[in-house]
Order: sequence, then C-alpha cells, then structure tokens
Amino acid sequence: MKYETQKVALPFFMVAMALFALQIVFGLAAAAAYVWPHFMSEAMPFNITRTSHTNLLIVWLLIGFMGCTYYLMPEEAEHEIYSPNLAYFQLALFAIAGAGALISYQFGIHEGRHYLEQPLWAKLVITVSFLMFLFNTSLTMHKGRKTAINMVLMLGLWLAAVFWLFAFYNPDNLALDKLWWWWIVHIWVEGVWELIMAALLGYLLIKMTGVDREVIEKWLYVIVGLALFSGLLGTGHHYYWIGTPAYWQPIGSIFSTLEVIPFFAMVVFAFYMFWKGSRNHPNKAAMLWTLGCAAVAFFGAGVWGFMHTLSWINYYTHGTQVTAAHGHLAFYGAYVMLIMGIITYAMPQIRGVQPYNQVLNMWAFWIMTAAMWFMTFTLTFAGVVQTHLQRVLGMNFMQIQEQLDLFYVMRFGTGIFVAAAAVMFIYAVFGPAREQVPATSKPLTATE
Repeated sequence: MKYETQKVALPFFMVAMALFALQIVFGLAAAAAYVWPHFMSEAMPFNITRTSHTNLLIVWLLIGFMGCTYYLMPEEAEHEIYSPNLAYFQLALFAIAGAGALISYQFGIHEGRHYLEQPLWAKLVITVSFLMFLFNTSLTMHKGRKTAINMVLMLGLWLAAVFWLFAFYNPDNLALDKLWWWWIVHIWVEGVWELIMAALLGYLLIKMTGVDREVIEKWLYVIVGLALFSGLLGTGHHYYWIGTPAYWQPIGSIFSTLEVIPFFAMVVFAFYMFWKGSRNHPNKAAMLWTLGCAAVAFFGAGVWGFMHTLSWINYYTHGTQVTAAHGHLAFYGAYVMLIMGIITYAMPQIRGVQPYNQVLNMWAFWIMTAAMWFMTFTLTFAGVVQTHLQRVLGMNFMQIQEQLDLFYVMRFGTGIFVAAAAVMFIYAVFGPAREQVPATSKPLTATE
C-alpha cells in the first residue's frame, strides 16, 4: 500500500462480508419456504424472511462501496484519508442502523415499502452516517488530486445520497408512492450505482492492466454518459401498470432497450483493456472477478433485463419469476462480483502479503457464478411456465405454484452451492495467508 489510511477499508470489508453471509442465510430460508411452505412460518413469516434478505443486500453493498472508496481514494487523490476516526464512527453508526432495522423486522416493525422497510429512526441514522462518509471522502479528494476515477465515483455516491432522500416521502396514494419509490430503487441500481460500478471497474483496470490512465478514463466518460442517458428515463419501464400516463410505455420501452448499451460497453472495455495491457498481474483471482463482473453484469442486467422490459412483453411477465431471475443475476454480476473483486485485489496489500489463497478464491468464483447462472435459468424457466399458465391460460395463482415445485427445489439447491462458495471466498480472503509458490521456483531436493 502507498498510504497508511487505506487500511481504513479493512473493517468495512469485514462487516460487508459478514452481512453478505447473513444475507445468504436469509435467502436460503426464503428459498426453503418455496419448497416447504410451512418452513419457519411461525417463527419467521415469509415476508419477514424476504425483507431481511433484500435489506441485507442493500446494506452490505453500501458498506462495500464505502470500503472500496476508502481503499482507492488515497491512491487516486494522492492524499491520506481526512479522518480515519470519522470513518470508523460512521461505520459503527451504519452497522447499528442496519442491525436495528433487521431486529425490528423480526418483531413486525417496519414501514412496509419494499427495500425501504427501515423504521424512520434507522433511515435517519443511515442518512447521518452516509453524510459523514461523503464529507470524509469528498474532503480527501478536495485536498488531493482529482481524477476521472474519484470524481465519477464521488458523483455516483453523492447522487445516491440525493435520491435516497425520497425514502422519507411516503404519499398515501399508492400510484404516487410507486412513482417516487422507483426514483430510489431504479435510479440507484440502474443509474447512479452504475457510475460507482464504472469508476471501481476503471480503477481495477488501471491497476491490473498497465494501460495508460488516459485511455481508460476516455472509456469511463463514455460509459457514464450512456448509463445516465439510458438509465434515468429507463425508469419508465416501472411505470407501465401503476396508473401513470400511457406515454411512459414507449419511453420506458425505448430507453430500457438502450440500457443494454452501457453494460455491453463495460464488457468491451474490460476485456479490451486486459487484451491491450500486459495481463501479467500476479493477482489472478482479482483479474477473474473483474472480468466476470463485466460479463455477468451484461447478461444479468442487460440481456435478462431486456428480455422482459418492452411493454408488450412486460404486460405478461411482470411480477413473475422472470423478474426474480433478472434481479438475482443483475445484482450478482454488477455489484456483488465487483466488490468481491476489489476485496480480492486489496486484501493482500492491506495484510502486507503477496496474493495468497488464489486457487481457493478462484474455486469460489466458479462455484458461486455457476450456481447463480443455474439459479437464473431455473427461475427463468419457472417464470415462463408461470406466465403462460397464469397470464395466458388464466389459471389460479396457487394452482400454478404446485406446477413449479421442481424449479423451486433446484433453486434451493443452487442456494446451498452459493453459500458454500461464500464460505470459501471469506476463508480465502480473511483466513491464513499462505504464501503462493511461484510457478518458476525450483523444487527442493531431499537433501535441501
């Protein structure tokens, strides 16, 4: 590491991975309820299990983004973090708010809005914590060098904070509620979070390919422009059936189709940079997560999103397991794999050890990615069957669920593999640091 305060990222990475593991536990419990409908129904109803699963996803990704920012900001700004103590304090606040909200859900205390179920006090604490984070990182950048990487990253983080403020607006009218609700949920994950993704991806490519910063920054500006141009009006694909004017159907269909372009650009960007660069970085596991992030995000967010984003298709598929298939692969590819790539790259440097446990890390990559793909295909097939039986043939919802049992069993099975791969990854990154023997080393003889 070039800067001592880059170690501030370590507790953020640890908390993020702990919450990631907990998210998978709740995900397995929710998947089990599809297979055994009365599973934990008395102790924890399905709506609470699912709420815990989705909220943990958002919380650990945000903490992961914070950790990534604290790690790269000193290098990009060429300046130490303004206040490490403030960083630790805001992490504690954020963790307390997340844990408090999670406990509240178990007692049925929540606001009832999907992804925004946090009680008001938790929302306020999250806001204060995030503002502390933005103050700390923005001041660090202000005192140091400004690059395309840290400016795009901070733009994405500030915009995420701005759009989060709509979480405090909860109108009584359901149509109005959904109209503004999507300004957080959609514009985060398909708008401003893409800026964060592009900046972090650009940072990894600069560090691992050896390609000139100017070349990567030009690509970064193009991707950011495409993401904002398509993502903001792409919100319209959520406005088809909630009582909004009919003009949202062509707007949503057109701009949602264009949302595929920035994800395709990221694939070309990542693979071209590795091809153009030296490609001999010692951290092969980090390279794998980086390339995997770009590729899986394109399919999960781009292709699977496009599959049911046109209004005349979405009329039949919305609210089915097709949506779940898209959501799982998109989040995994775009954000989960990215944070795991940064952690894989950063941890050997934070711990002062050459890249270690890479084989185990790469096994975790392949097992987890294969399981997520299988889960996506399973949910896609289930969604196609569900769409035909429910929306075309008009069968009863509960009758259809009985026809999907096999798909739900397979989805639960893939969840077990995801959990196993997560354990492997966490052990590979935070476990004992075994020094990797270079391939060119001369093996010891019996006398030696």
